[in-house]
Amino acid sequence: MSQITVRSVAYQIDGQPYESRLAFDADHKGPHPGLLMAPNWMGVSAGAEEIAKSVASKGYVVLIADLYGQAIRPQNGDEAGAAMMPLKNDRALLRKRMQAAFEQLQGQGETTVDTSKLATFGFCFGGCCALELARAGAPVKATVSFHGTLDTPNVNDAKNIKGSVLVLHGAADPLVPKEQLPAFEAEMNAAGVDWQLLSYGGAVHSFTDPHANVPGKMMYDAKTAARAFTSMHNLLDEVFKG
Repeated sequence: MSQITVRSVAYQIDGQPYESRLAFDADHKGPHPGLLMAPNWMGVSAGAEEIAKSVASKGYVVLIADLYGQAIRPQNGDEAGAAMMPLKNDRALLRKRMQAAFEQLQGQGETTVDTSKLATFGFCFGGCCALELARAGAPVKATVSFHGTLDTPNVNDAKNIKGSVLVLHGAADPLVPKEQLPAFEAEMNAAGVDWQLLSYGGAVHSFTDPHANVPGKMMYDAKTAARAFTSMHNLLDEVFKG
């Protein structure tokens, strides 16, 4: 793996401080494609940084979006839920915070991003966030959701999606209601989106999270995680080629 540097990116939204994390190869001088990563409900964390560094080592600049604010770093599920639910219940606010981070990815001064090659990906709650950024019309060539919820208040917004969409879903995930899958397919088809939905047999929620250990509910699955990341990288290779 390349030696990946992680830097803080501080900015404000409506006068409030936010601090995202940027992962990149400092030895690479030319522009890299830029990826906005929406973390799981724990927000900006050590675990999120490990994922960002791993993805950045494949030749990307990765910004972990701070969706909660600089002072909010959940330490447990209760705190994470309290930080997450106001955003899940207010998709306009969620999109605003994702858009602010997306602008930071493109405009930060630490390294050079090829702004013609941008994408977003996210995990659990972050998968929902990535999809909402795409539905808001962000100029991303790909949107990838790992074990995320798929619902949205206004399905007609899918017409704003500009790139390809990839959903990586655990077929045994009890936290993503099964009725969301056909609804998502109908939403994407109605909008003419280039979409894929891969459903992994036996996988439950959080299958990419090495710390997930609640059998039958949230559980790490190394084989499924590897397959899912390979699928994401294959799509990025496709949309960024040339």
